[in-house]
Amino acid sequence: MSMLQDKIAIVTGASSGIGRAVAELFATEGAKVVLNARTQAPLNAVVEAIRAEGGEAIAVSGDVADEDTHARLIEAAISRFGGLDIAVNNAGAVGAVRPLAEITAAEWQEVLAANFTSAFLGARHQIPAMLKRGGGSLVFTSTFVGTSVGIPGMGAYGASKAGLMGLVKGITADYGASGIRANALLPGGVDTPAAGSQEQKEWAAGLHAMKRIAQPEEIARAALFLASPMASFVAGTALYADGGNAAVK
Repeated sequence: MSMLQDKIAIVTGASSGIGRAVAELFATEGAKVVLNARTQAPLNAVVEAIRAEGGEAIAVSGDVADEDTHARLIEAAISRFGGLDIAVNNAGAVGAVRPLAEITAAEWQEVLAANFTSAFLGARHQIPAMLKRGGGSLVFTSTFVGTSVGIPGMGAYGASKAGLMGLVKGITADYGASGIRANALLPGGVDTPAAGSQEQKEWAAGLHAMKRIAQPEEIARAALFLASPMASFVAGTALYADGGNAAVK
């Protein structure tokens, strides 16, 4: 039997990169997946790819900084598949890349909305749906930036992502006894369009003990562990999937 057989999962930021890899892997492992990103057309392509492999998937486009998006995701999960067991809150944005004192208050709020407030809004809607099924697993994609290392110009991004650790601990304190597991996944550099040019990827590779960056599928497998019964006693913590980045800082 597959690791996520008959489970129902929401994956945000699912049109490319880590999110797409997670969606495809979860579907392969038996989950019925509800996929989200801001643009419908790329999401449809992922849904078609999953269905072509025999999986079950639907797409719900929308901005995760908008609470209505999360309400629609829950409604879709329940009406189409019957509930919710897993949520991978993966969508986010780098935002303005400048020294902190040069970032405007509006830019600061924008990156916090995309990376941090969106996670709260997701959890706020996901947890009640999971409680109706006796529990569930929430995974929040954080990063090594702002946790194990600071990178020039990325103070707002790092702060917004580091805050997810406080969120998973709070969720665990509130709902751990009710069967809700919340954890943060901290990737290192990943070979996605957001990683920038080849030169930037090579620079990022040098930060890691393994001297390379990850493929999205490698991070997806870490998310699968956190979402699956294999992590049944893992709650309120961080899983570094960072190629030894934190170990050599």
